[in-house]
Amino acid sequence: MRPPVEAQSIRELARGLSRIAREPVRIYLTGGATAVLEGWRRSTIDVDLRFEPDADELMRELPALKERLGVNIELASPPDFIPELPGWRERSPFVFHEGNVAVHHFDLYSQALSKIERGFTHDLQDLKAMIEHGFVEPSTLRGLFNAIEPELYRYPAIDPTAFRAKIERALR
Repeated sequence: MRPPVEAQSIRELARGLSRIAREPVRIYLTGGATAVLEGWRRSTIDVDLRFEPDADELMRELPALKERLGVNIELASPPDFIPELPGWRERSPFVFHEGNVAVHHFDLYSQALSKIERGFTHDLQDLKAMIEHGFVEPSTLRGLFNAIEPELYRYPAIDPTAFRAKIERALR
């Protein structure tokens, strides 16, 4: 079992990737990494991320960085679990820059809907923090759910009616 991941390890991961990124690349952080860098959680169990564009040299380096830094790294982002929200790239806040690597949080509305759908206690605590810190506005979140609801058929594990009910419960 690896130790919890703190902000310094996330920054070291980006620094390590920047040393080999030959072209500009965006890294989108999701979940616990966002919570840690924004300060509403002290640590997380892993770093969930997505590259754009897909970069083979970075993918090849991940196992070595994972071992050197002692962190769990997962290639995961909200569209792995729910449909892409319209405008997610434009809403993905810039965090910091290391060489050719620009680090962003994945759109927090996308993260919020993914967390609501999953429904774990720590996910709902993160949602509360996103709202309290002004990253997520409930009426906008509902509107974005309405925008993706017609696409939920592509995610057969999700029942749209149950998902809507989870959103309403989480936002009470």
